[in-house]
Amino acid sequence: MAEFIVMPKLGLTMTEGTISNWRKAEGEHIEQGDILFDVETDKLSNEIEAKVSGMLRKILVQEGEIEVFRPVAIIGSQDEDISALLSGEGGNVQGGTDEEVLPEATEPADTPVISDEAGKVDGRIIASPLAKKTAGHLAVDLALVQGTGPGGRIIEADVQQAADTKGDKKTKASPTAVKTAAALGVDISGIQKDGRIMKTDVQSYYANAHPAEVANGTADEARRVPMNAMRKVIARRMLESQRISPTVTYNMKVDTTNLALLREQLKDIYKVTYTDLLVKIAAKVLIEYPLLNCSIENDELVLRNYVNIGVAVGLDEGLVVPVVRHADRKGLREVSEEVQELVAKARNNGLAPSDMSGGTFTITNLGMYGMESFTPIINQPEVAILGVNAIIETPVAANGQVTVKPLMNLSLTADHRAVDGAVAAAFMQKLKKYIEKPALLLL
Repeated sequence: MAEFIVMPKLGLTMTEGTISNWRKAEGEHIEQGDILFDVETDKLSNEIEAKVSGMLRKILVQEGEIEVFRPVAIIGSQDEDISALLSGEGGNVQGGTDEEVLPEATEPADTPVISDEAGKVDGRIIASPLAKKTAGHLAVDLALVQGTGPGGRIIEADVQQAADTKGDKKTKASPTAVKTAAALGVDISGIQKDGRIMKTDVQSYYANAHPAEVANGTADEARRVPMNAMRKVIARRMLESQRISPTVTYNMKVDTTNLALLREQLKDIYKVTYTDLLVKIAAKVLIEYPLLNCSIENDELVLRNYVNIGVAVGLDEGLVVPVVRHADRKGLREVSEEVQELVAKARNNGLAPSDMSGGTFTITNLGMYGMESFTPIINQPEVAILGVNAIIETPVAANGQVTVKPLMNLSLTADHRAVDGAVAAAFMQKLKKYIEKPALLLL
């Protein structure tokens, strides 16, 4: 029996996902467990598997954002009639969770769907969420748009087409052509062409008008690159963090001589990194300073007797923060193995939403880039984040003599609603003590 494939809900807070790539084509046979499409959401790229076998009869959403539990395709047998599903009259779904899912723009089972004109049902405008969003951005009246989707539903392409032909009916241009013309300062109405104006037409027009600049490479051009799902999530969360938390950043230099010595002594048994050591040390100290490990809910401080430390991992697409759970209760080797496993999963797009949830404190290390100081932004709903900088050989005066020591600057950003300056300073002082005397971890 033919059924809908829907946008799955991959995490408790997920409300929509972005289809970035279809792995299967219409008419292709699919086995249960095959990868159907890729979804980007919550800083992750997820591979969505088929729950049943059959033929991919129809792709309803090629790419773009769509709400969870909304149909994105139809799977069934080769000769099966899928007209009822295309008209929105019902059908089973696969790929969601335990919630009941109905296809978008359907009526109750006992009410037939009567389409009086494309894009409308019983006088109501029926459009996809992405079409509505696009219409808002492009100032397009959906009542004037001809729908070409299933059952006359208005889809994004219909809105884009309406925007292209809105206003001057004689000038038809693709959205990319319009953006390119704006970037190059080209009046698109001056381009003479039978048919729709494309990006290459704008570029050719500009090249003909500015041959010298194009030839010597001095022509001005600006590219517009849409943010991917991860970048949009990062932008939203960083802005939210800056708006929510009144922050102060505290900097302190620490001597890493003994920390380096410990790494050297352990390397024949097990190789640990500075990040591994700092995760373990921070977890130990955070138990003593619970205000740095808390969160704020309404007018309450949520204090914890455990420490889940997030470790920031930089990827080409953006930043992810997998979490080492109960780092305070694990040995150094166990912490190190878990950090390595999480970093490997991050770089191979293998992180699950559960790998990045539940953090109580975050460590972000830019030392490998030679950074000496920076102001990290708190990962909400946490109240503090520790920035780790480069280890630099530095002349230091001690006992009337100048010696060279490997010093590392630590940058702690804390939410002043929960953490006063004195508390942050005491935390940093204790952190320094453990770093400079790592044997204290044995006590």
